Amino acid sequence: MPDSPRPRGVLERMPRYRPGLPPAPVPGLAAYKISSNENPYPPLPSVLEVVREHAAGINRYPDMGNTALRDAIVERLRVSADMIAPGTGSVGVLGQIVVAMCDAGDEVVYAWRSFEAYPIVVALAGAEAVAVPLTADHRHDLAAMAAAITDRTRVVLVCTPNNPTGTIVTDAEIRDFLTTVPAHVLVVIDEAYVEFVTEPDAPDSLAILRDHPNVVVLRTFSKAYGLAGLRVGYAVAHPEIAEALRMTATPFGVNVLAQAAAVASLAAYDELDVRVKELVAERGRVEEALADQGWDLPPSQANFVWFPLGEDTPAFAAACEEQALTVRPYAVDGVRATIGEPEASDRLLQIAAAWRAARG
Repeated sequence: MPDSPRPRGVLERMPRYRPGLPPAPVPGLAAYKISSNENPYPPLPSVLEVVREHAAGINRYPDMGNTALRDAIVERLRVSADMIAPGTGSVGVLGQIVVAMCDAGDEVVYAWRSFEAYPIVVALAGAEAVAVPLTADHRHDLAAMAAAITDRTRVVLVCTPNNPTGTIVTDAEIRDFLTTVPAHVLVVIDEAYVEFVTEPDAPDSLAILRDHPNVVVLRTFSKAYGLAGLRVGYAVAHPEIAEALRMTATPFGVNVLAQAAAVASLAAYDELDVRVKELVAERGRVEEALADQGWDLPPSQANFVWFPLGEDTPAFAAACEEQALTVRPYAVDGVRATIGEPEASDRLLQIAAAWRAARG
């Protein structure tokens, strides 16, 4: 027997989540952080005012049923309230999904590289991760993911747009995929970046959900809505699954300010959408400029671009940091750069141009 308390062994084997870091100051340069896929705009004044009003009540517990938030989501999406399961950001709801669906030793299939929280959430639940490599063009290999499903598989995660590559699966592709997935396997369509999608062939996830009882749609207020610091997201699922997710949620997890800000943001959706369109336009400007420089990058449908740099990943990230710009490096796979302020984009383009010129 050990002579002191020991954490679970899985913690030693589990990858660590590595957040995007702020830039170190460089004399004479404004610093920009484009490493965390944050919205560069501050909250809308109307949303901030609601947060101030509700701050006076933080001595009280929040509504554990998230009633006002669920009602606002229902009004926006035109689904029933018993299909909504809020949580502490979409990653918090993802944890609820895996805990609700998986016993120890059950399998969760996902593409890789994809959202780095996936293997962490799976490991913490005691389940087994089955990571399926992306295709050569940085997209989900749905055929290979279908082939990876076994009698132990309980959940499949489909991240679209995919973080960090920005690529999507199409509506036709996901529908074809679902015909190959056993009915008892839950398919999670993770749409953290859905508001930035302009591709007409992208999935109509709510229509897919209506057609398939084994589908869950996962969304967040962190990105397009600019509420990353408040941690609020939600799942849309068929009622029996949504109820299971509410049962596995941390009691009172979505705090008073998060609920109020999310409701206010949904009420101001048209105003927020103007900002989203501006970010999408900036994404197009960055992608076009990078293509003119000679970069061959996967087309992004998110609020970031992906540089598949391989072994050059650390060096490119270091080159950015030397210019007071932090991007998000992923080992020796590539670098993700968030679309932020135009000034940050200009800095990224200058560094990318110099990088290409130095390498011929």
